Amino acid sequence: MNTLISISDPIAQALGPWAGELNLWSALLRIALVVFLAATIGCERSSKRHSAGLRTFILVAFSAAVAMLLDQYLYLFTGCKAPVLSAATLLAITSISANSILYSSRSQIKGLTTSAGLVSCCILGFTMGAGLYTLTLIVHVFLLCILAGFPSFETYLKDRSNHFEIHMELKNSSYLRDFVTVSRRLGLRIDDIEANQAYAGSGLSVYSVSLTVRQKDRTKYSSHKEMIEAINTLDFVYYAEEID
Repeated sequence: MNTLISISDPIAQALGPWAGELNLWSALLRIALVVFLAATIGCERSSKRHSAGLRTFILVAFSAAVAMLLDQYLYLFTGCKAPVLSAATLLAITSISANSILYSSRSQIKGLTTSAGLVSCCILGFTMGAGLYTLTLIVHVFLLCILAGFPSFETYLKDRSNHFEIHMELKNSSYLRDFVTVSRRLGLRIDDIEANQAYAGSGLSVYSVSLTVRQKDRTKYSSHKEMIEAINTLDFVYYAEEID
């Protein structure tokens, strides 16, 4: 019997002894299941038009599962105890994930959640490749809930916060003093202002501004969107948006 350790996995026990062993049929089952689970995560990312979508998540999970299966094979038949292939796969996926993070000219970080999702999907592949069916399904449910369900809750928390940061384009740098004065009348305290050099020579004066809504003025606005709209109504402001 080709097995590494005795694991009390409910799904493996229900399927039979072969599911917990290292054989052709258990390997095919693990690969098929992890491809399906990764596809559901990839569909969620693709539906929101993220850079890493369906095929990327499937390939990551597939590679991780195969690497784990091969490491188990090497351990059983050659005595190699170091999970070399799994470690190399994790390193490669981490490198790819890091390169998917983009920094926009508006001081926004894009792709951070997708990058973390790729690494999580890699771990998902490892657990399935190791034959931990139940754990894999539990991790998959949590991962899908975090990616699909938490954004709305996160937006709600951000809107409840008194602190936020905006990307602001002024028609001229001479209007910066006017903005400071008007922001006080709007009930906003400026914590920090930083000029964005990416727009040098564009004819606009662009800044990243950290703001705090004074507690006594919090009832004036129901969300950050209303605060941004108030700022955009100013004549000397060309454009303003919140930085995520």
